[in-house]
Amino acid sequence: MSHGAQDLVVRVVLGDQLTPDIAALRGGDRARDVVCMAEVAGEAGYVPHHKKKLAFVFSAMRHFAQELKADGWRVDYMRLDAPGNTGSLAGEIARARARHKAARVVATAPGEWRVLDEMRAWADEIRPDARFLCAPEDFARWAKGRKQLRMEHFYREMRRRHDVLMEGDAPAGGRWNFDADNRKPLPPDVVVPRPFEQVPDATTRGVLDMVARRFSGHFGNLEPFAYAVTRPAARAALAQFVDERLPRFGVYQDAMAAGDPWLFHAHIGLYLNAGLLAPMEAIDAATQAWADGHAPLAAVEGFVRQILGWREFVRGVYWHMGPDYTGANALGADRPLPAFYWTGDTDMRCLAHCVADTRAHAYAHHIQRLMVLGNFALLAGLEPRAVQDWFLAVYADAYEWVEAPNVVGMALYADGGVFASKPYAAGGAYINRMSDYCAGCAHSPKSCPFTTLYWDFLDRNRGALGGNPRMGLVYKNWDRRSAQDKDAIRARAAAFLASSVMRA
Repeated sequence: MSHGAQDLVVRVVLGDQLTPDIAALRGGDRARDVVCMAEVAGEAGYVPHHKKKLAFVFSAMRHFAQELKADGWRVDYMRLDAPGNTGSLAGEIARARARHKAARVVATAPGEWRVLDEMRAWADEIRPDARFLCAPEDFARWAKGRKQLRMEHFYREMRRRHDVLMEGDAPAGGRWNFDADNRKPLPPDVVVPRPFEQVPDATTRGVLDMVARRFSGHFGNLEPFAYAVTRPAARAALAQFVDERLPRFGVYQDAMAAGDPWLFHAHIGLYLNAGLLAPMEAIDAATQAWADGHAPLAAVEGFVRQILGWREFVRGVYWHMGPDYTGANALGADRPLPAFYWTGDTDMRCLAHCVADTRAHAYAHHIQRLMVLGNFALLAGLEPRAVQDWFLAVYADAYEWVEAPNVVGMALYADGGVFASKPYAAGGAYINRMSDYCAGCAHSPKSCPFTTLYWDFLDRNRGALGGNPRMGLVYKNWDRRSAQDKDAIRARAAAFLASSVMRA
């Protein structure tokens, strides 16, 4: 049967939707319809994305387009540097629609409110993104009537719903959470396996050259570039993690070490969030390792909690709270982001190392992000929107649906406790306990700016936090200090916050 031009559908695939059965492609006619993919300056530059992040997304997009063509799809792909590129998704989709005289444009729901608002103007049909394990409407039903949203309660429901690490109605091993077993610092004699590396092919080399030309002023090191950019390579990265690092992931997942950002983490967040890996694919690989006796339950449960629990939870929070959530600022934080978040130029060794790791790899693990970079932003009272933009720009796995709740709710407590029962605030003692950063630092843990700012943060935010039952003990400790001691802390904090290191 022949089809008239009026039947042709443009099916849009975004740069983080690189999954063959993405909703926009379902039911499509390979011989008739056209898949539209576009690299656009508007998406590349609305924050100054890390050069390595841009290279990853563009290369993965180009490889995915090749995969679709090999699978029989007609693909209309617009490169960033192609003549006539309008620089916007709306412009490129309008041009594709006109080129092909398409009757309709079909898209999959994006991961940001900003893009969804734009998409509503150019898409005739927006389909739900079925790649996640909890749809926004299911999360809304779970959240309805709850005074506070707690990830642990959500996580248990997800374990039951998807029958993951369950023994009948009970959790495997008799416990839902092995987090208490997973908080050890890294011993100096532990050998950490090398991370997965994929040698750039001609397609990736072309992208690297383009990013070097077009985004030379953006943050981060472009090369060496070794991330997976295809689904087979992403699967290989997952397999290598399960084989070499998962057995010790749990016990050392909160550890930090100077000069080794990878440790025993999986480094697959960028592949999950771009669509090169499916969440259940990763969960099944880990639970099979436990079933085979290759990895202990505590390690596997900790990994599963990151994906089935935390990843699904923060996405649910993002869509449940609505587009105004990113503007939350419950503690009234208003200091600009210091320049050292971009340069690493600070004598606080922990911050210098975490920024250096971020600059080199577009990656830092979750404790570096939360308890060093995020913790400092919380204690210093940095403006939440500026912190969000920084996290969104510098990490290869960062999209607003995952970045905003982690920064607004978890790191900065800017939402006033929507899902965090207390601020994740800590002084220098925590960093000293969980890392080797303090060795050789210009500051001792007791005189560290983190410690001074920790007490000052509690003092200046007592009106907002003093009634929190989980903060009672620390406020009692503060109240035991002499008036002279308190005044000295306030003075040291004020001097630090007015110092040159805090300049934007």
